[in-house]
Amino acid sequence: MTEGDMNRGNRKARVGVVSSDKMDKTVVVTVESVVRHPLYGRRMRRSSSFKAHDENNNCRIGDVVRIRETRPLSREKRWRVEEIIEKAR
Repeated sequence: MTEGDMNRGNRKARVGVVSSDKMDKTVVVTVESVVRHPLYGRRMRRSSSFKAHDENNNCRIGDVVRIRETRPLSREKRWRVEEIIEKAR
């Protein structure tokens, strides 16, 4: 293991649903999270979209995927599809 490999262990990972696969080698992944309202304490559902690199164009809309943070691959792509957890029906 080189020193560069050791530093890669702390990269963020998210699990989300593919919401768009229209681009070449890129998918849009929507990640939902539940946060508490700072004043009222009510739980709210928040969603964020990330553009992720999909090298072999394997992902389809509705797939549940795990994405991992990586170096910038383009202007908006900073994530890479690590694995497809569940294929869409």
